[in-house]
Amino acid sequence: MTIRHFLDLSSAGPDAIAAMLADAIDRKAARKGWPKGRADADAPLAGHTLAMVFEKSSTRTRVSFDMAIRQLGGSSVVLDSATTQLGRGETVADTARVLSGYCDAIMVRTDDHTKLLEMAEHASVPVINGLTDDSHPCQIVADLLTIVESGKSLPGLKVAWMGDANNVLASIFEAGALMQFDVVAACAQGFGPHDAMLARGQGRARCVASPREAIEGADIVVTDTWISMGQEHAETKLAALAPYQVDAALMARAKPDAKFLHCLPAHRGEEVTAEVIDGPQSLIWPEAENRLHAQKSILRWCFGQLG
Repeated sequence: MTIRHFLDLSSAGPDAIAAMLADAIDRKAARKGWPKGRADADAPLAGHTLAMVFEKSSTRTRVSFDMAIRQLGGSSVVLDSATTQLGRGETVADTARVLSGYCDAIMVRTDDHTKLLEMAEHASVPVINGLTDDSHPCQIVADLLTIVESGKSLPGLKVAWMGDANNVLASIFEAGALMQFDVVAACAQGFGPHDAMLARGQGRARCVASPREAIEGADIVVTDTWISMGQEHAETKLAALAPYQVDAALMARAKPDAKFLHCLPAHRGEEVTAEVIDGPQSLIWPEAENRLHAQKSILRWCFGQLG
């Protein structure tokens, strides 16, 4: 049987993503009012264990995946490079083989995307991309769920991105191609997407220099922290990106019913003002919660229960 890895959104495809969104909406509604630790009524992954491998720090990914597998009836094991043999030179391939013997699926949050691909190549269980420097597909499934819950249909949307090109933008480009919406990224010179990243949008993605041009008539406005873990020359980058801050004046150029998204952690006063991120158009808290609900459906897809 073919192993279903979730390495990028294209690993699943548009029909599967649509099935994930529908499943997430249904399961979320069915749990309304329940304690967070209570398993879903059908406990579809009872007896299954998820190995979670962290080479990068995490709050939302760690807690949401842990709670996701619990609510599906399973359990998790958390590992990081500081307390495993990965930090002492054991190969990714050997780690993949070992974890496949112990657990039913592996979630990886790392830097180099090739590590994720190597894990998937040598694992005999599903491997899920919890984040790499190349992409962040789990976050974008949660974002799509949040957009749909807000009453918007994905096909035909205009999504505006503000700031620099990163892994989140790469997955938004890919989502636009798969789910038929347009993405316009406003990026400072020297911080825009490379050609291969733009190509993920399959003609539905473009990059402009002007934040006003990008946000004009947008349905969804998205940004992310400008300084990621371990990045150097922060002051130079912050100065270059300052004109791309999402403030109330810029947000007003989007559609009146536009929604604001941010995958967190946020730095108020840098990429976004408090007035916007804590304002009525912001959906950041439902977006954060939806990591849990989206990942439950991703897990079910990996185990052949969806799509």
